[in-house]
Amino acid sequence: MMRNILAILLLVSVVSIDAQQIQQYSQFFMNDFALNPGIAGLRDNIEVRSNNRYQWEGIVDAPRTYTLSLNVPMANENVGLGAYIFTDIAGPTRRIGFQAGGAYHIPLNDNMQLGVGFSVGVLEYSIDGEKISLAEEGDQALLSLLGTTRVVDAKVGLILNAEDFYVGLSIPQIAQNNLDIYEGSSAGSSTLATHYYLTGGYRYQINDDYTIEPNIMLKYVDPAPLKADISVRGIWRDMVWLGGSYRNNDAFVAMLGVKLYDKILIGYSHDFSTTKIQNYTSGTHEIMLGLDIPRPL
Repeated sequence: MMRNILAILLLVSVVSIDAQQIQQYSQFFMNDFALNPGIAGLRDNIEVRSNNRYQWEGIVDAPRTYTLSLNVPMANENVGLGAYIFTDIAGPTRRIGFQAGGAYHIPLNDNMQLGVGFSVGVLEYSIDGEKISLAEEGDQALLSLLGTTRVVDAKVGLILNAEDFYVGLSIPQIAQNNLDIYEGSSAGSSTLATHYYLTGGYRYQINDDYTIEPNIMLKYVDPAPLKADISVRGIWRDMVWLGGSYRNNDAFVAMLGVKLYDKILIGYSHDFSTTKIQNYTSGTHEIMLGLDIPRPL
């Protein structure tokens, strides 16, 4: 029985080990507000983005992540507002989060500005005990103690943006609140660890038709090792792109996308795992949908 209790506590505390607590995307540069609140209102368009990630296809109850974001430039060109919601499902566990916030953009010169952003919201974490089977009937009763918890969550972000490059820093889960899922035992408490994301990108215009755009994202959460996403896209006439990326100790990624009528964005990426899990999965699919709406004058 004690072995099964420990198994339950291990399941509950999975959010506190070095696995990434924040939802992961291969096309992170296409939904950048969800990562960094300093992005809100940075560009002239009202931006709607949806990322849908289906991880490790072929594995039962593998992670699924869905995110929808909106950010809007205000009449005061230095101010932007935004909000996003996400659902992260893996087996019996589910995370649902919502945050809203804004940013203030400080002009540094004619072509460069610094955005400072903050967002706050609610994170709900739950474990469905009915989806877990234990060998002994008495142990199965322990699963009834698993439930749902909600905590306040917050994020800060900075973005230095110029005409042909950007550098950003975002810090999610700054509140470091505890998730108490297992009723009656402090062993079931898990802390939301603060994460650190450093991003950067450069846009190199080859000619009127072709652009090369490298992007990088460094991710760190103690005590996990540093993670790096390094990507390069080739873009034709700001309408069609093809590229690839590498995530250290994780995957190679192929990606492509199109922008229609200068408003509708459709992107797809496929992760090819470089870990032992590649023997059990056909890969990870990610679909990005976007809409750019011109800001009313």
